Amino acid sequence: MTHDVEPSTQHVELGGLDLQFDDRVLRPREWTLAQSTWAAELLRDAAPGPVLELFAGVGHIGLAAVAGSDRQLVQVDLNPVACAFARRNAEAAGLAHRVEVRQGRIDEVVGDDETFRVVIADPPWVPTAGIGAFPEDPSIAIDGGDDGLALARASCAVIDRHLDAGGAAVLQLGDAGQADAVGQHLARTASTLRVVEVRQFDRGVLVRLERRDG
Repeated sequence: MTHDVEPSTQHVELGGLDLQFDDRVLRPREWTLAQSTWAAELLRDAAPGPVLELFAGVGHIGLAAVAGSDRQLVQVDLNPVACAFARRNAEAAGLAHRVEVRQGRIDEVVGDDETFRVVIADPPWVPTAGIGAFPEDPSIAIDGGDDGLALARASCAVIDRHLDAGGAAVLQLGDAGQADAVGQHLARTASTLRVVEVRQFDRGVLVRLERRDG
């Protein structure tokens, strides 16, 4: 008997992508393509350079963001199953030649000398005490720590280290209160980032980050 992801693999079509996933990873949601759309808008006017996606899951957000361009994409996720699906989905989209999927902690698998023109981040943002309300979602994909923002703060730290001068990042969070908290965190720390725009949706919010001096 072989032990792989085939028996429970599911498919969904989003943003023109035929995506594979199973119940060990977070199911791709339609609304999250808003993050792809915003990132793609930023890329159209951005200088040449690659794109970084943090907490990529099965990869659909980053893939949809770069599909209309010739950008290189680096996708990072801690879950090896999610990374396996991200590689499959990049191949199915015909983008494997310019997509690199790295499995590991976001603060450990990006080289010190690597910089990116646009960064996409979709960290888990549900407070630990509340993850039981989402029994169908793997805890690794939704558990954001005590206040729900532990991994959002970690994302900001990575973005701060690896965002090109003049670049931008799009961070996905749960609600406007979390967006405010991230903005306050950046303002009171040594971060060079600032919140420049927040867009609210029925299922969450997106936050655009840029350098304070950018």
